[in-house]
Amino acid sequence: MPHPHLASGNFDAVLFDAGGVLVLPDPTVLGPLLHYYGGSQDHEVHARAHYAGMAAKSASTAGENDWTHYDQTYLETVGVKDAVREEALEVFGKVKGVANLWRHPTTHARSVLQSLHDKSVPIGIVSNASGQIEATLFQSGICQVGEGELAPVRFIIDSHIVGIQKPDPRIFYIALQKLPDIDPARILYVGDSLIMDVGGARGAGLVPCLVDPYGFAEGHDVLRITALTELLLAF
Repeated sequence: MPHPHLASGNFDAVLFDAGGVLVLPDPTVLGPLLHYYGGSQDHEVHARAHYAGMAAKSASTAGENDWTHYDQTYLETVGVKDAVREEALEVFGKVKGVANLWRHPTTHARSVLQSLHDKSVPIGIVSNASGQIEATLFQSGICQVGEGELAPVRFIIDSHIVGIQKPDPRIFYIALQKLPDIDPARILYVGDSLIMDVGGARGAGLVPCLVDPYGFAEGHDVLRITALTELLLAF
């Protein structure tokens, strides 16, 4: 069930994280890679592994650049055999760590962005990335800045380009400067990390919303959705 605070009328704009919200690490690459070590190739299993990994990363309070807990949990979730876990971790870390591999569209990513745009909702993206995320979101068929063939967004902020990473609230201040007439307390920020996204958005005065399709964040004091389509109830 959607959180009651997502009721229509509480928000005037929405900002999105990219990884884990609009795109996932590509299971068409990682599935065969890990199948060699006994892992599942099922795309749904890999999606679950991502969110399990993010929950483990947040629980460890690891910073943006420490993916140890994520990698271990991902491999465990897809069923990599214990006997080859160490080698699989090394290979997975190298392949998954290629920023351009975070490119597999999440369910309804483009259609939800398009629907929000059609409702005249201001949309932006704030992502910890490596300079590639605007091109990736276009190549993956999700969105572009301004009008075009895909869902339009007002801006895409890439941490590598601006030199500030979440959870530093200053990366959100850059976004707020692009939405000068909107109260930050009426801007929803949709992410998948309790540390990077929820913590960072709160620090900047925005309202965080966690994508939590498998209930890993149950018990945490944060708005949670299981699917992006729930956002349409808020606007």
